[in-house]
Amino acid sequence: MSEIPPSGPAPSAAGGAVVQATSDGFARRSLLRRLMDVVALPASRGNLQDRAIAGDLLLEMLLESDVASRELCARRLQEMSQAPKRLLRFLALDAPHVARIILADNKAFDEADLSHVVANGSTPHRVAVANRRDIGPSVASAIADSGDAVAMKALLENTQSKLSERSVEVMVRVSRLSRELCPLLIQREEIRPAHALAMFWWCEAAERRHILQRFSAERTLLLDMCSDIFAYSAREGYADPVVRKTLQVIERRQRNRLALDKSPHESLEAAIQHAAAKGMDAKSLAEISHLSGVKPSTGERIFHDPGGEGIAVLCKATGLKRPFLRELWVALKRPDPDRDPGFARVAEIYESTAVAKAQTVLRYWNWALSSAFSPDAAETDDAETPPPGAARPKAVFVR
Repeated sequence: MSEIPPSGPAPSAAGGAVVQATSDGFARRSLLRRLMDVVALPASRGNLQDRAIAGDLLLEMLLESDVASRELCARRLQEMSQAPKRLLRFLALDAPHVARIILADNKAFDEADLSHVVANGSTPHRVAVANRRDIGPSVASAIADSGDAVAMKALLENTQSKLSERSVEVMVRVSRLSRELCPLLIQREEIRPAHALAMFWWCEAAERRHILQRFSAERTLLLDMCSDIFAYSAREGYADPVVRKTLQVIERRQRNRLALDKSPHESLEAAIQHAAAKGMDAKSLAEISHLSGVKPSTGERIFHDPGGEGIAVLCKATGLKRPFLRELWVALKRPDPDRDPGFARVAEIYESTAVAKAQTVLRYWNWALSSAFSPDAAETDDAETPPPGAARPKAVFVR
């Protein structure tokens, strides 16, 4: 379709001859402002159809305008909740400083619009969305799915945002490499023990202490509600592996009596003393793990962890006295406990953690290494593989 010039008199010289017009942009600027005025009219002043047409025309002009004009439009419409959605989405994906203006407080954006901006924008656009006061679970999931750690940090810092469980799970996984998320995640109300105890292994000392204080539990309710199940399972000879694995997390006793019957050592304490004297090798590590009621892979993770807080948890959970914490530290060839500030920190964890809570943490770690619902299941070789044709577990972190 050919462009038809608007009707009106053509400019002419004094003698009546038509001259070539020169543009200084005044007409364009004036038209932009008039269209903005129409779009910004309240519903009581103008009908919906006129404002919609004005919005389409304004959008077409903005596509050919400079960034200053688009910024002017964003400022004009930043609080107009009835402005056309297409126009607002265009501005929300404009240059970052323009997008921040329109995304800050405009209430016209619904969760679908904000998710669209998150999916199609860059980091500054996602941060602008994350800083809004009305962020809901759907938008939080979109920000997490973007993989943008900077935007996730802004989302976690926004105390008015509401996180979906799925977004928390994604951010927990991302926090393994983006450690700046850890202190923010463990402060959120949406975090559950499964999240926090998985993050423990890549958190700093201060966050680890907070996790052990906030997310450990004494299992009192579980013990009360499931006390009769232990007898039922015993009558069946503990034949059901699923029941046996679950009850191992709940039961009161931590040390493995069956392992003690097969051990060359008379007790867990004797095994630790032997390792301290001879050095901790793979055989000693496996023996101490079995006697402590955990898998060797769990023991390996605890003993090889640089921080050492897990050693305090294991010693407290198994009822080892304070001197054996030092013996185990020496057996692992860690720095001199009398001079190492790390040992002082670990000893403080030992003193401040209740036995029942330490048992819960230790058992969760042991259970998580082979649980389909654990964030660690995809990262270890101990995960149990379902038989062919079996239903796939709805893993929380792994998918």
